[in-house]
Amino acid sequence: MKYNRILLKLSGEALMGDKQYGIDPARLSEYADEIKKIHDIGVEIAIVIGGGNIFRGVAGASNGIDRVQGDYMGMLATVINGMALQGALESRGMLTRLQTALKIEAIAEPYIKRRAVRHLEKGRIVIFGAGTGNPYFTTDTAAVLRGIEINADVILKGTRVDGIYTADPEKDPLATKFDFISFEEVLKKGLNVMDTTAFTLSQENKLPILVFDMNKKGNLEKICNGENVGTVVNIG
Repeated sequence: MKYNRILLKLSGEALMGDKQYGIDPARLSEYADEIKKIHDIGVEIAIVIGGGNIFRGVAGASNGIDRVQGDYMGMLATVINGMALQGALESRGMLTRLQTALKIEAIAEPYIKRRAVRHLEKGRIVIFGAGTGNPYFTTDTAAVLRGIEINADVILKGTRVDGIYTADPEKDPLATKFDFISFEEVLKKGLNVMDTTAFTLSQENKLPILVFDMNKKGNLEKICNGENVGTVVNIG
């Protein structure tokens, strides 16, 4: 097994499936099945999920909502997604804990690093909700921050494409895929992997990022077993 402890970053939009907004039960079920496969082989799993399928603070700001207020609304959207994923995982027999950066004691534990690590050591899946708890920071930044704090081996960023390309493969048929690329090269080529704050934080703390297609069945398990899937961003 290549990775013992991972931080899985999922976008809220991914949970929409074929819907225009909200949560697609079929997609949620697929993700839970994929996560169970790596849980069953002993991988310690932490998860950060976005809230863009419900509300995005940046979009709210463009529609006249105060940016700070909008970002807090977005944080609450990530908690809703976290609860949905928690339910799907627990229905498959996995033990989970939802920890949030904002205090919502009735439904989640407050984020405490030592407690989160202890849950992971006991084989529980820990879902981190409400981002960093601060406006102006994305869930990408929250994922990297939590990954560093819990000493994750890697950030696994699940997307709709199977890695990092020279250009957007959905728009440019000549785009070619990288199997490995350094942090420096990503910055030099201006490639969009994560937002700048998250990416810089990952680079400074030497925490590798692996970008892969979460919608292809078996990918998550292959990655944890050391197979060549997606694109690894690491120190050159």
